[in-house]
Amino acid sequence: MLLKKENLPRLIKDLKSLYPATKTALHYKDAFQLLCAVILSAQCTDKRVNMVTPVLFKKYPNAKAISAADIKDIEAVIKPTGFYRAKAKSIRESAKTILKDFGGKVPDNMDDILKLRGVARKTANVVLQDFYGVSVGVVVDTHVKRLSYRIGMTKQTEPVKVERDLMKLLDKKYWHWISHAFIWHGRGVCRARGPKCSDCKINSYCPKNGLPKT
Repeated sequence: MLLKKENLPRLIKDLKSLYPATKTALHYKDAFQLLCAVILSAQCTDKRVNMVTPVLFKKYPNAKAISAADIKDIEAVIKPTGFYRAKAKSIRESAKTILKDFGGKVPDNMDDILKLRGVARKTANVVLQDFYGVSVGVVVDTHVKRLSYRIGMTKQTEPVKVERDLMKLLDKKYWHWISHAFIWHGRGVCRARGPKCSDCKINSYCPKNGLPKT
């Protein structure tokens, strides 16, 4: 069941009242640090990433430093985030590409940032929106994917297809905000396990797709 079109304005209004101004919970000082943090956040909580990145950035503060670092040293620092071998390779190879092909600056457009190792649309959208203020898509992480499906904004479960449906459904001015609103709502209320439906402020018109019938 899809969300009724007439309920969409109310959904946005209610979510806006709950999450009026949202931003990523990841800590960073520049575009490269944000890029690294988002890569590390795959299959890992932002809280844990924020515990690791201060150590990483103190030792390797920029793309030049990370590009020259020993891969084993990077792995040792980021190990708590999981999948550390692949993530270390993505971070170092991205740093090298940024230096070689983009003059040391993280690209500010989708086509170029997707050329970096380990960067798909989710990572690209976070960096473009939260650092550069450029909205060319919707960040679809596990929370956004889950809520979009449960609320009935999409029938898809593949991130790229979910993003496409959200971009068609929502005015562009909401693309950045909706991602963070769903992430915060997914963490606190509409959780993967044990969702707090009785406490949910959008419960009255949520189709509750994929949830056990009560």
